[in-house]
Amino acid sequence: MRKPFLEYLIKQVSENWESSESNNITNKHLGNYTPRQNEWEQQQVERSPFTKQILIVDDNPDITITFKKALEEENRNDNNRISFQVNAYNDPLLALIDFRPDFYDLMLVDINMPKMNGFEFSTRILELDVNPRICYMSSGLINQEALREQYPTLSIGCFIKKPVTIEYLVRRVKAELE
Repeated sequence: MRKPFLEYLIKQVSENWESSESNNITNKHLGNYTPRQNEWEQQQVERSPFTKQILIVDDNPDITITFKKALEEENRNDNNRISFQVNAYNDPLLALIDFRPDFYDLMLVDINMPKMNGFEFSTRILELDVNPRICYMSSGLINQEALREQYPTLSIGCFIKKPVTIEYLVRRVKAELE
């Protein structure tokens, strides 16, 4: 049985979705969109302690694709035992619908997105997951104190200023996961 919040999200996404190539990162068409949670409930996902699950939510498809490829490419270049498995979304509502509690080791969330900003997204995540680790991304200036006052329930500590080099992104993700 689905939670009312997920039903609300599915309805919102279905009503507001504009089909475009940039939103196809999920490889779903919303006319018959089925949340991935149904697939995941049927699968027993075996997780290695050396595989880190990363969620990227950014409305810019260039960023989600670039960051996803960079982190997954690091798996081939890194002699460490740690590897990254990345899920990327251009729509925060779809990310919420497909969200799996206690699954992601780190979330990279853009602050400025249409429909729902990164902090609203994080507030909703807190309803589904008790202890998420979130890195916020923004190309603008951030007043962290004002944000802490506006969103007191969020742990606002990790920020990544865009544009960012791939080397810095990978280094920062690894540092956040330690």
